[in-house]
Amino acid sequence: MIPDPDKVADFIRETAELDVLPRFRALAAHEIIEKSPGDVVTVADHDAEERLTRMLSGLTPGALIVGEEAVHEDSSLLDRLDTLDPVWILDPVDGTANFAAGRPTFAIMVTYVTEGVSRGAWIYSPVDKTMYVAIDGDGAWANDEKLKITAPDDLKGLRGRINYGVFDEHRRPALRKRIADTFDVEKSARCAGHEYIMLAKGEADFRIYNRLWAWDHAPGALLHKEAGGVTARIDRAPYKPTERSQGLLSAPSEPIWEQIRSFMMQEDEGPTL
Repeated sequence: MIPDPDKVADFIRETAELDVLPRFRALAAHEIIEKSPGDVVTVADHDAEERLTRMLSGLTPGALIVGEEAVHEDSSLLDRLDTLDPVWILDPVDGTANFAAGRPTFAIMVTYVTEGVSRGAWIYSPVDKTMYVAIDGDGAWANDEKLKITAPDDLKGLRGRINYGVFDEHRRPALRKRIADTFDVEKSARCAGHEYIMLAKGEADFRIYNRLWAWDHAPGALLHKEAGGVTARIDRAPYKPTERSQGLLSAPSEPIWEQIRSFMMQEDEGPTL
């Protein structure tokens, strides 16, 4: 059974109001910390994860909770994802670099997983106060609006983004040229949550990702699927939030997914997985 989706959404909104939005464009220098070159964390990330962990633990006693910042402190938590038991996966501030720089493209993301499958996903955009919710087998919603993707007929002009780290380095120059001639390629939003929102709303058509941290992709993959899209590993294996594989392709329909994959694979041996 999935915990009450409305209660989880309320927890997330409360966290945004108390821990995240008061710090937006108001962070002091000492409240922004560089975890590694180019990767920052803020006091809002830590406080939001602590609050969500506390509230979700009370809602589902005994469930494992895996948050991005907790994993940074103890990487062995990732090994515990490989379980059939209930797991909450948290990204307290997805798009932290945007948040720290005062850009509004950030989100709070929560996923509920049982038996290694995402059952419920919540992506909250605090600035515009839009809650995106997906329940396995029951659809995807933006506040009270049901999301439904309309799939295009062919590849020409599809809007998307590609992480070229999926592909062997020697392939990239020629592949970039072919892609530029066919697709409308976008820059990274530096926020996986907003990129999946764009896919689920039909504002973008496809994405190819390389590294698959669970907190970045578990909620968005479910939101996209429940809106009618297809997200799967490039080797055609189903996406599982408990795996740390590489290479993920999201597309608006199964035929378009296969066409994009074939396009990327043609003329050589294809991506490194």
